[in-house]
Amino acid sequence: MIQSHPRISKAVIPAAGLGTRFLPATKATPKEMLPVVDKPAIQYVVEEAVAAGLDDVLMVTGRNKRPLEDHFDRNYELESALEKKGDADRLAKVQESSDLATIHYVRQGDPRGLGHAVLCAAPHVGDEPFAVLLGDDLIDPRDPLLRRMIEVQEQHGGSVVALMEVAPEQIHLYGSAAVETTEDSDVVRVSGLVEKPEAADAPSNYAIIGRYVLDPAVFGVLRQTEPGRGGEIQLTDALQQLAADEKIGGPVHGVVFKGRRYDTGDRGDYLRAIVRLACEREDLGPEFRTWLRRYVTEEMQER
Repeated sequence: MIQSHPRISKAVIPAAGLGTRFLPATKATPKEMLPVVDKPAIQYVVEEAVAAGLDDVLMVTGRNKRPLEDHFDRNYELESALEKKGDADRLAKVQESSDLATIHYVRQGDPRGLGHAVLCAAPHVGDEPFAVLLGDDLIDPRDPLLRRMIEVQEQHGGSVVALMEVAPEQIHLYGSAAVETTEDSDVVRVSGLVEKPEAADAPSNYAIIGRYVLDPAVFGVLRQTEPGRGGEIQLTDALQQLAADEKIGGPVHGVVFKGRRYDTGDRGDYLRAIVRLACEREDLGPEFRTWLRRYVTEEMQER
């Protein structure tokens, strides 16, 4: 029986990180604004939230993140210049980002981890469930992960995390979940979570990727959560408490994702994401794929 829970309309996007893995490019440019083909990475994330029905977006930012606000704001001078040129296609692309959703901003101030960034959203979110989308993870729009997570939350209440099975030697890069099967093949019940464990200590190979749908009870838990791994307030630690005691804020479930995910927080995966997305574009793909095949063939011959 499907239970009735408040409709989810708000998305929180933490965007206060320094992007040190991409220095020197991120010395003056927020990592979220690095282009993936011809759109900044952060725009893909906002588009995903909107496609899932979330029309209220809060970005948790820090210093030097003003370009994020400028990107999602109107640029009347540029729009006027394009309009005078009769360049309707580029004008539409420029206006697209400012028309996507109602976007708000709050500064994290002291960078104390993902859990603290989520806690900064408490005054805006209030007492209703909400989604959290990390900007380093791009989910292919053909794989509606977030929409499925919202469905699971609406059915079961509590919180929902996105899980992906990874190789044992990779689990130390993620939060790891102890899981129990349910009657839905793509849904598991989460009984425990560990942040970035060694392979021998991991409860499973199910890694938490950057999508969450959270019960507002998480805010109360985060306020009481002591800094954990890396001296930061870990969202994983708060979710572990919710999973251990459902009386706090309902159960924790996981949606097992087997679709297309691009990790733009890693330089190699960032380049691979650009190549994959460019190859699949109707306007760029045919010519780019031809060049890429020729380039790879020539490289193999030279080696």
